Amino acid sequence: MERIIIILLICITIATTLPIKAEEMSLSTLLSAQTIKYENCTKVFNTDNVSLLRLTIASINANHFKINEIQSQSGYILFTAVNKPFLASITNVNTNQGMLKITPVDGNYYFQPGILSNIFKYIEINLNSKTENFSLN
Repeated sequence: MERIIIILLICITIATTLPIKAEEMSLSTLLSAQTIKYENCTKVFNTDNVSLLRLTIASINANHFKINEIQSQSGYILFTAVNKPFLASITNVNTNQGMLKITPVDGNYYFQPGILSNIFKYIEINLNSKTENFSLN
């Protein structure tokens, strides 16, 4: 019990001393549906497209979104988040960089921005983790 209290106090201390970035959104903003710009749906990561595909699958799963279809050869994932279908497509930018584009299947860009930010943040956090044990076969 004492360990939990100490851990909570450390987390609270760290959270209150870290600077908040201007581009971070509040929880209500992340959960409220709004019109999303197309350029916010695309992000380049410093990893190859195979690792990026694996990280994207892991991110979608970790966020409890429903994966409907995976095409590893063409590099796309169809998934559903908040009852809205999305397409995540992964392409090579160069040998060391891959690009992830997440777009709504119906072309309606009115949805919660937290869907994108949660996936992108998960990938950024886990970018250097080992993914070689994960098989797409």
